[in-house]
Amino acid sequence: MDRKVADLLNQQVNKEFYSAYLYLDMANYYIDLDLDGFGNWYTIQAQEERDHAMLFVQYLQNNGEKVTLEAIDKPDKVFETPLDPLVAAAEHERYVTDLIHKIYEAAYEVKDFRTMQFLDWFVKEQGEEEKNADGMVRKYQLFGSDAKSLYLLNQELAARVYSAPSLVL
Repeated sequence: MDRKVADLLNQQVNKEFYSAYLYLDMANYYIDLDLDGFGNWYTIQAQEERDHAMLFVQYLQNNGEKVTLEAIDKPDKVFETPLDPLVAAAEHERYVTDLIHKIYEAAYEVKDFRTMQFLDWFVKEQGEEEKNADGMVRKYQLFGSDAKSLYLLNQELAARVYSAPSLVL
């Protein structure tokens, strides 16, 4: 595997674990506000990000590459309103999409078709993640100021259940 591609994949492991930390921080924020449905949503997001990190670990291992684990930064966002984490999550998903695209571009430059195929799932996944994050912002903007609507949205988010990614490596 090309060294630049392997390094970017290793960096992505750390970025995915950071994403898990960030979403767990958001879950804790909402749970502290007694918005347990929102907390559930972001707890599941944290689980998904952890699984994404492990998919990158497994891919590196399957390709004979050393996995280098770095320190995971503490989330540094300060949330002042219930909308703040939603906006931050949408911004973060766009950031992660950019990271995935950069790895894909590096793999493309060296004709690493196996890595490109591996990343195809993440490209699609990021489209879904951005859509979901933007949808959460829009829903909150539409309904968040009305207590009854916020209650119903919280109940909707509480119904989300975790399902592991189905990516074959």
